[in-house]
Amino acid sequence: MTTDPKLLEVLVCPLTRTTLRYDRERQELLSRAAGLAYPIRDGVPVMLAAEARELSEEERDRLKPRNSAPD
Repeated sequence: MTTDPKLLEVLVCPLTRTTLRYDRERQELLSRAAGLAYPIRDGVPVMLAAEARELSEEERDRLKPRNSAPD
């Protein structure tokens, strides 16, 4: 099942209100700011922190913008 691309454009992290990055392979929405990956189940994003998995440091680093200053 696919997720509506229009829906993905408007969703933000419920904790930080920052943009999310879609990981098609893992079917997750990634929030670098919160350090969480929200699952997509049967095409529906589950936007609950309790259902999200914590991102590893390596995963968070990969989400950094290319031309950003260090945190």
